[in-house]
Formats: sequence, C-alpha cells, structure tokens
Amino acid sequence: MMKQLLLILGLTLASVPAQAACYADYKAKQDDPLRLHYGVAELPDSACSRQAAAQALQPRLAREGWTLLNILSIFGPEGLAERKASAGQYFLRY
Repeated sequence: MMKQLLLILGLTLASVPAQAACYADYKAKQDDPLRLHYGVAELPDSACSRQAAAQALQPRLAREGWTLLNILSIFGPEGLAERKASAGQYFLRY
C-alpha cells in the first residue's frame, strides 16, 4: 500500500509543470532632458511573450516617468549573467 501511495505521489509531482523564471531586456526613455536606459526585468509566468511583457512592464516604468521603447528579448535565468553588466542600475529594478 505504501509503495502505491509513493508511486502516485511521485507521478503527481512529475506531472506538475516546472515554472521557469521569465525575464525581458528592454529599452526605455525619459523626455526633457532626453535620457535612455537599457534594463532587465523579471516578469510573471503569464507575461513570457513580447506583447505581454510590454503590457506588464509599461506601468512599472511609467510610475517613475519612463516610457517603454521596446522589448528586445524574452529569456530565462540562463541569460541573466551576460546582461547584468550592460543593464547596470536597471538590472532587475522594474
């Protein structure tokens, strides 16, 4: 009986999809005076497409006066290290 219970538990856990982290790199601007920045943001699992990422990121940036220019790419945690230096202070800020 215990073996069957463990087998069912194992199969249940194996069937749960793995939730990979989702990130986007983007460009944003502020006007008067013109300022640009490149950044990296963590996104919810539901925003792992360029369009959904833009919808999720626009309000975050707007709260501090930034306008999203474009989403450059969507990637997983494996792409974070290579972008950290380029994003500087905007690495995972928004």
